[in-house]
Amino acid sequence: MGSQGLEVSAQGLGCMGMSAFYGAPKPEPDMIKLIHHAINSGITFLDTSDIYGPKTNEILLRKALKGGMRDKVELATKFGIREVNGAREYCGDPAYVRSACEASLERLGVDCIDLYYQHRIDNRLPIEITLDSCAYVSTQGSPSYESYACTHQIGTFDVSFHADKDPLRIPLTLNYSLKFRALF
Repeated sequence: MGSQGLEVSAQGLGCMGMSAFYGAPKPEPDMIKLIHHAINSGITFLDTSDIYGPKTNEILLRKALKGGMRDKVELATKFGIREVNGAREYCGDPAYVRSACEASLERLGVDCIDLYYQHRIDNRLPIEITLDSCAYVSTQGSPSYESYACTHQIGTFDVSFHADKDPLRIPLTLNYSLKFRALF
């Protein structure tokens, strides 16, 4: 994936629906079994976010990745959406990026996140400020692979300013529904 050496299975496991958004959270033991089944079937990329649950999805992954399972996967989580007074807002300011990363590390029960990326773009500040924050977090040992990324906002983020440095650092996650055969 990208140009930094991160190698993952062709198919990954997005864990959002286990804890949020598609009905009630699923029974934890069932979701842990599902995660183990995916890993034992060759899936090596697990994707979550601090907003899933919120926060409970990362805790679910911590429980599922015990007993050596963590060593078998590359773990991705996202930042950029937070709850403030019951409303969601997009945030990319430096203090938030650092605190969100630290909180995710704790919830996931890991020393290092393999891929840490921005869920939504904070249009209140230049994207370079958020990118600098990601670079700072990377120098502190997590993530293993820097990700100057945006997801779900295809068409609204001009990445050309960074293309001269590393054009493959922008992973995109599409909200494609197999059920509805459409992008969300």
